[in-house]
Amino acid sequence: MALSGPEVEKQVPEEPQPGREQQSWWCLVSFLCVYGFMAQMRPGESFITPYLLGPDKNFTQTQVTNEITPVLSYSNLAVLVPIFLLTDYLCYKPVLLLQALSYVSVWLLLLFGSTVLHMQFMEFFFGITMAARIAYSSYIFSLVPPARYQRMASYSRASVLLGVFTSSVLGQLLVTMGRVPFSTLNYISLAFLTFSLVLALFLKRPKRSLFFNRGAPVRAGAAPSELDQMNPGQAQAAGAKPGWPPAAWRDSTFVRMLGELGRLVQQPQLRLWSLWWVFNSAGYYLIVYYVHILWKVVNPTTDTTRVYNGGADAASTLLGALTSFAAGFVKIRWALWARLVIAVVTLLQAGLVFLMYKTDNIWLCYAAFVLFRGSYQFLVPIATFQIAASLSQELRALVFGINTFLATVLKTIITLIVSDKRGLGLPVHSQFLIYFVYFLLLFAAYFLAAVLPLPPAQELVSPVQEKVTQDGAPLPAPEDGVLAV
Repeated sequence: MALSGPEVEKQVPEEPQPGREQQSWWCLVSFLCVYGFMAQMRPGESFITPYLLGPDKNFTQTQVTNEITPVLSYSNLAVLVPIFLLTDYLCYKPVLLLQALSYVSVWLLLLFGSTVLHMQFMEFFFGITMAARIAYSSYIFSLVPPARYQRMASYSRASVLLGVFTSSVLGQLLVTMGRVPFSTLNYISLAFLTFSLVLALFLKRPKRSLFFNRGAPVRAGAAPSELDQMNPGQAQAAGAKPGWPPAAWRDSTFVRMLGELGRLVQQPQLRLWSLWWVFNSAGYYLIVYYVHILWKVVNPTTDTTRVYNGGADAASTLLGALTSFAAGFVKIRWALWARLVIAVVTLLQAGLVFLMYKTDNIWLCYAAFVLFRGSYQFLVPIATFQIAASLSQELRALVFGINTFLATVLKTIITLIVSDKRGLGLPVHSQFLIYFVYFLLLFAAYFLAAVLPLPPAQELVSPVQEKVTQDGAPLPAPEDGVLAV
């Protein structure tokens, strides 16, 4: 039927909308990427340990290893859950401002602090910045419709990696070729971070979030929550009253999510990759926290131009980005071979940790760390997809939050026992021997799980794919267990 005149007139103003939406989207992308890049511009970060152990601060190795660095794990655990909840409740931007302020506080304490207590507060603020990373990674999904999630995530992630790489290279060039002292490098870092704080003030604050502010109007083009589809009646009631209205626990979003999660945990693949996330992430971050101290032990030079920490961090970041990208092209059936692949990569990591422990050659130590970090980053996108494949957006956030929390708890327990002076208080060399045994035990567990005659795990299927299957429409062909997202 032909449209009448009034109906045509009503549709005319809607024609320019796609152009305005496209322009708005590109502005959001550009500004967020600039902020993500500038927030990583900390050229002094790779040289914090030699700065603390050098004549500028003159702390002892025991103080840095057993009194200062352990606080990072403790503070990260203490603030992780509150920041996770506040990020959603306050709609992201306030937590991004908190992160920017914490970075500025870290470098102010580095420059003007003089006691162990000052440096412990520095590590405390560093723990806040680590916990607040969730705000940046989830902020982007609240501003754009679901159709643009993948591209937006790739742009923001690329800007962060480029910022880390540029920062490390800049720091290394300033130290090696410019002979810039570590203190000046930290002043440069403070200037960059102050500028990123100013940028954070102009970030757009979303009107909705994933859990606490779901009653806000949904952006045009956004898909309805999959969690709401579990119980449409409750979703409509929640939409009628914005905010967080009082309700019975059995009707609350969180309880419904936990119930759904309990059903999904029965999937072997979800359990496998979640366990990998918890145990291997804990070991990975322990290596990252203490490797700079190990480099200072292996290469105790007083000539700052011969310290190549920035180059090693830049190379490991670049290799990590390349291996993460390459992981998307690995064509194997993960439900069948996941345990064996994890076992092989974990054995490689154990060997690299042992090499770092054993060698007296700083270049071998640098190379081992670069390969260690690259091997971990290779499995991260695979684990991310395997965990997220069968989850809705809300459950995905909850599962990754629980996995990260459990990894932080495990990392903190190991730190308290191995590193803290109230525990064993081991020197850094002995700690790396412990970490080698840790990864060796993980390899043994993964290998036994791979060779035991267990039934192969079922491929994970997303809720969207499951709905399509129920409707009778054909699914896109999987690339040997890895579906194109």
